[in-house]
Amino acid sequence: MSGITYVRGDATVPSVKGVKIIAHVCNDIGGWGKGFVLAISRRWPEPEAAYRAWHRDRAANDFALGAVQFVQVERYVWVANMIGQRGTRTGSKGVPVRYEAIDTALETLAGKAGELGGSVHMPRIGCGLAGGRWTRVEPLVEERLVRRGIRVTVYDHGE
Repeated sequence: MSGITYVRGDATVPSVKGVKIIAHVCNDIGGWGKGFVLAISRRWPEPEAAYRAWHRDRAANDFALGAVQFVQVERYVWVANMIGQRGTRTGSKGVPVRYEAIDTALETLAGKAGELGGSVHMPRIGCGLAGGRWTRVEPLVEERLVRRGIRVTVYDHGE
């Protein structure tokens, strides 16, 4: 029995009250331009600008696999840019997703959600362009968020 709520819809438009954190996975090479990030950028320019600046200044900050950047985009809405994929292409080292990095990022996300008293909203993170499998990601979400009492909604984009 999953503590995750699954719905059809757009994760950038969560229809619940209170503080909402929209979580998604980014790559570790500064690329922003395909997949779920496009939906984020259509709604708010700040997450992309913050991610690009974070990557640009990476020598002086924590930009790396497993790191999370929280960007407030509305009074009660935050976006969590979680670095959970190595590069953007499937190659000799397999698909770009890095489950350990997603796990670390979810741990940080849990802390922020607890601090804000917020719920978490996401697509099936790491399973689109990153090439991951939800059967590997879902238990991480359960362990890091749901078990701590954080409400999580996963959105499957409906047509």
